[in-house]
Amino acid sequence: MIKNQRDFYSGALFVLVGGGFAVWSYLGYRIGTGLRMGPGYFPFALGILLAILGAIIAIKAQMDGSTGGTRIGAVAWRPLLLIIAANLLFGVAIGGLPSIGLPPMGLMVGIFVVTFVASLAGDEFQFVEVFLVSGVLAALSYLAFIVVLRLQIPVWPFFIAE
Repeated sequence: MIKNQRDFYSGALFVLVGGGFAVWSYLGYRIGTGLRMGPGYFPFALGILLAILGAIIAIKAQMDGSTGGTRIGAVAWRPLLLIIAANLLFGVAIGGLPSIGLPPMGLMVGIFVVTFVASLAGDEFQFVEVFLVSGVLAALSYLAFIVVLRLQIPVWPFFIAE
C-alpha cells in the first residue's frame, strides 16, 4: 500500500524520466569511458542518478510511517495548460512559423509573451509588476545571450530589425 502518494508518484516520474534519458543517451550517442567520455556519458550518468533518486523516493513513500499519508489532489489544468502555452508561444515568437507566413518576432517579444502568459497561471495578475519583470528579464536575456554568449538569434521583430 502506498502511504504517501505524492512522493511515490514523484519518485516514479523521476524513474521514468531518468531511465528515458539513460536509454536515449545509450542508444543515440557514444558513451565512452571515464577517461574518454563520449557525448552520451553525461546524460547517461545523470539519467541513472535521477532514476536511482526516484527509486529511493518511491520506496521511502511506501515505507513512510505516517498513518494518513499525502494524497494527490485534482490536476490544476489551467496553470498546466498556460505554462505549456507560454513555452510554445515563446518558441513561435523567437522562430516564427514560416509554413503559415508568420515571421520571427524576436527575443524581446518572446520574453514579454512568455512572462505575460505564464503569469496568468497564478492566482493574482498585476499588469505593472508583470511588465516590469518582463522588462528586467528581457534586458538580462539580451545581456546574457546576445552580448556575452553572442548567439545569432533574432532580437527584435522583423519590422524593427530591417
